[in-house]
Amino acid sequence: MLNIHKIMFFNTMIFGTLIVISAYSWFSMWIGLEINLLSIIPLLKSPKSLYPSEASMKYFITQSLASTILLLTVLLMSNLNEFMPQNSSLFLIILINSALLMKIGMAPFHWWFPEVIEGLSWNSSFLLLTWQKLGPMIILTYNLTTNFFIFVIIFSSLVSGIWGVNQISLRKILAYSSINHMAWMLASILYFKMIWLTYFIIYTLISVNIIVMFKYLNIFWLKQLFSSMSQSKMKKLFFILNFLSLAGLPPFLGFMPKWLITNNLIENNFYTVSIILIVSTLLPLFFYMRMTFSTLTFSTNEVLLKTEEKFNFKIILLNFFSLSGLLTCTNIYNLF
Repeated sequence: MLNIHKIMFFNTMIFGTLIVISAYSWFSMWIGLEINLLSIIPLLKSPKSLYPSEASMKYFITQSLASTILLLTVLLMSNLNEFMPQNSSLFLIILINSALLMKIGMAPFHWWFPEVIEGLSWNSSFLLLTWQKLGPMIILTYNLTTNFFIFVIIFSSLVSGIWGVNQISLRKILAYSSINHMAWMLASILYFKMIWLTYFIIYTLISVNIIVMFKYLNIFWLKQLFSSMSQSKMKKLFFILNFLSLAGLPPFLGFMPKWLITNNLIENNFYTVSIILIVSTLLPLFFYMRMTFSTLTFSTNEVLLKTEEKFNFKIILLNFFSLSGLLTCTNIYNLF
């Protein structure tokens, strides 16, 4: 049950992000990011275990370093009378972007992200995988450096696939998956600014489905996942479908944003970036398929219990839009 302090910190966390969205100066954006940071640290901690406290301290140190770099760069720009990034030197712009990329955990600044996620609960992991990326991503849309972003996109796509292949922790798998999805969002920001928001909403919806099921079943490792899947065909079905949706395979909802981004990249003759993104997505697809195929090889020993029936009903409601979303969104898109 949420206490009054967590409700207060949750509201101020949202308020900090709203400040970032509505800010008109670099200093206001920095204040919004700091309010957001100071609000989420108490939400990450847990009195029941030391691991969330350790993870929250790592997160605080990393975010403080990124905030310091951001503030010093903004102050340097103000001393040079260069408030607008278009008039700033390339070095200062790259410093600002590096600080923001460190905040969201994109390669080559990703070293802290999987380790922090590993020590958190599923609720806290969901906040870091989704909401905490919103503010810095919005700032990145104002401050584009094409060549630097292309390097980050390629590096993030490769790192997320290579490092994610041998993971047995579900939280680390989702962390590296998040890095890969952020590379797609960064590509959409670079060329088509509004598509990334559609991608972010769909990614959040799919992450909600997966994390709620992980939390409900209290599983954190692949071995626990396989054991849980052997108890119910319904669980097995929805886990497989959601992972395939997260991988971006048609006809699931996760395919839609990648389809939109690839289509726009090709229409505007950005063939190299689109090919690199598609090829690098094959690596995360490999460990998604590995989990789904491994799950299919286990025999199912169903136990018909009332709790199982309730679980199935909740999962059906939760996953309905995710599994039928591509058809729904395509029809809505055709109407306009």
